[in-house]
Amino acid sequence: MKISSTTVTVPTRGKGLYPFTKEVQDWLSKRNAGNGLLTVFIQHTSCSLVIQENADPDVTLDLRDFFERLVPEKEDWYRHTTEGVDDMTSHIRSALTQTSVSIPVVSGRLALGTWQGLYVFEHRSGPHERRIVLHLMGE
Repeated sequence: MKISSTTVTVPTRGKGLYPFTKEVQDWLSKRNAGNGLLTVFIQHTSCSLVIQENADPDVTLDLRDFFERLVPEKEDWYRHTTEGVDDMTSHIRSALTQTSVSIPVVSGRLALGTWQGLYVFEHRSGPHERRIVLHLMGE
């Protein structure tokens, strides 16, 4: 069994979904990966990871808008607002999604469906550099 890992950085420009499937697949290609399991983990508490449709950009816009309505900002009852009005809402949105996903790797390629892609789901209003750990176990 081989184990390989790296960290990739995805820059964000504020709330929304940012694709990074290509960066992951490029890394797998350089590893000459065979079959295995890739764990993708984001090292932050105010953003998350999602596997989502990558064909129609309206999907990512609708998801962003839905979370704006689901977890509104500027609620008087939020205690944790140290970094601004989007501080606690970002943590709630992250808790409702996921910070880690596992994806099978088959013949060196992510076993994603035809219309699936990996995204950083940024929940903060400002720009950030998001670190994502890739950990591959397999042949």
